Amino acid sequence: MLLGFDIGGTKCAVIIGIKNNDQINIIDKHTVPTDQPAYGMIETLFSTADKLLQKKSISINNIEGIGISCGGPLSSKRGIILSPPNLPGWDNIPIVDICNKRFGKLTILQNDANAGAVAEWKYGAGKGFQNIIFLTFGTGMGAGLILDGKLYSGVSDLAGEVGHMRLAEMGPAGFGKAGSFEGFCSGGGIAQLAQLKVRQKIQLGEKVSFCNSLENLPTLTAKLVAEAAYQGDLVAIDVYKTCAQYLGKGLSILIDVINPELIILGSIYSRAKELIDPFMYEIIEQEAIPESRKACRIVPPGLSENIGDMAALCLAEISSENQVS
Repeated sequence: MLLGFDIGGTKCAVIIGIKNNDQINIIDKHTVPTDQPAYGMIETLFSTADKLLQKKSISINNIEGIGISCGGPLSSKRGIILSPPNLPGWDNIPIVDICNKRFGKLTILQNDANAGAVAEWKYGAGKGFQNIIFLTFGTGMGAGLILDGKLYSGVSDLAGEVGHMRLAEMGPAGFGKAGSFEGFCSGGGIAQLAQLKVRQKIQLGEKVSFCNSLENLPTLTAKLVAEAAYQGDLVAIDVYKTCAQYLGKGLSILIDVINPELIILGSIYSRAKELIDPFMYEIIEQEAIPESRKACRIVPPGLSENIGDMAALCLAEISSENQVS
């Protein structure tokens, strides 16, 4: 049995899984909103795990490994969450030590992009490939790199923090930087773009189908804007066009620098592929080195909406193998 924790800026999940031959099956899962300070949230997650195990009549002794997937930056070697931009106040949290003491099991911590890359490589769209970039493209934008068949995390465990790349002098803020890759290409970034474009329309006296007043601007989300875009709203379509164009710019840089076989784009891409593809590919055609571009496919996660759960369980699987060895 495997126990996983997926810690995100919007919500967290506790997952129980089991390894069966060449796959991991999810047995049960419970999500909770990320609405508490770090230590309170951690206690909520651990209490939720206790309840989930009790519900399934599983003893902690039957848990072979524990994995924690969390947005970076963090130190997987020291088991510390440093200060993720999407988790304000989570500064230097020794979560692995806390978990080890609570459950008495070896725990592995990894950033969500690296964990997602491993999960997709072993069980998803990346199976059989040796050079992969996995981009979270959810609440934030981070990358996990599988290079020559190995996870590459860098000398300071910070490889793949592509969300920090500045793509424009001005623009939505993400990863603490205006105009960054994460600023344009993330759930929070899309919401910021929508707020800007909707504000302009409303101030000019024009109506917007998915937001009827300035007071409602804070309620805008990437999902809400995507739904409006699919219904033909021109403002919403323009929001996703801008996001897609900057996504194309960011991907072109990664294609040129890393020359991957495969780029796997996370949750927002899965839900808004038709809105994104035409504008994203147009930029890639213009910007990327032709031979590198032709060698690279861009796909949604093979694990679909289970990517976060499977990422945490893959870490638990690695933990269980380390305990056996």
